[in-house]
Amino acid sequence: MSSKRTDLESPAGPSDVSAFLRQVATTKRTGPRGARGRLIFAMDATASREPTWDRAARIQSSMFVETRDLGGLEVQLCYFRGFRDFAASPWYQDADALLKRMNRVFCEAGLTQIGRVLEHALSETTRRRVDAIVFVGDCMEEDRDRLADLAGKLGLAGVPVFVFQEGRDGATERSFREIARLSGGAWCPFDSSSPKMLRDLLAAVAVFAAGGRQALTRYGEQCGGAVLQLTDQMTRKGG
Repeated sequence: MSSKRTDLESPAGPSDVSAFLRQVATTKRTGPRGARGRLIFAMDATASREPTWDRAARIQSSMFVETRDLGGLEVQLCYFRGFRDFAASPWYQDADALLKRMNRVFCEAGLTQIGRVLEHALSETTRRRVDAIVFVGDCMEEDRDRLADLAGKLGLAGVPVFVFQEGRDGATERSFREIARLSGGAWCPFDSSSPKMLRDLLAAVAVFAAGGRQALTRYGEQCGGAVLQLTDQMTRKGG
């Protein structure tokens, strides 16, 4: 069951968001140009995640909306909860279908199963390319070395993990940062007061998965706000 956040908890600041967007901007998309992007959207559905689960269900449509003109996006929902309960949905190509699936899920107390998410992603990408993984959670109750090994294998396979951490538990943050680093992805904190920021950042990762760095730059110019911070970073790195 998800541990509660510690006194290290603090909302995401501009430097956190800027660092996250910079890492997204410099991540290589391995899929063929023009192909529909494929993204695994994984969530901790243990008891403490219930408020965030509801919020993510409401905002996930932005991932599809922002990628329509890029060839579209396929999203697979993965979640864990309860006693070793892990599930992976079919691949969805529209927001309504994904929302209906998310609305059928109820959070249950249990230990984290992040390793199963990473193992599933490795297995999935052997069958068909996966462009990125989004993981949303608030704690880690597993062997850190095992998670690091799995994240490194995803990095070698070209599947970056973008980790969104609610709260700032220190031990969890260290592990989440390591997963992001070893896979070639990025880490960013958020809190319950920032649903718009979470929506924009989820959409940014989806745009990257569907269209790569150039599409992400255009999205930042259109979206403004936190995502607009990408523009200068992209320009300095040559787009």
